[in-house]
Amino acid sequence: MSAPAAAAQPAPAAPPAVRMPADKPPFPYADCIKATKKRGESKHYGKWHCDQLVKKGWVRPPKR
Repeated sequence: MSAPAAAAQPAPAAPPAVRMPADKPPFPYADCIKATKKRGESKHYGKWHCDQLVKKGWVRPPKR
């Protein structure tokens, strides 16, 4: 007699493509490495630090 509520509602529209300015995440990996070097972090620790930020989405993965 009545249709389920989910069938009665149209599917939500896809969100528009979002372009982020360069001053917002995700930042380039090279910029992250430069920033860690500037802060005085060792090369090994700086790489680890940037890799952690890649996992969180704050930094784009490096191009290898």
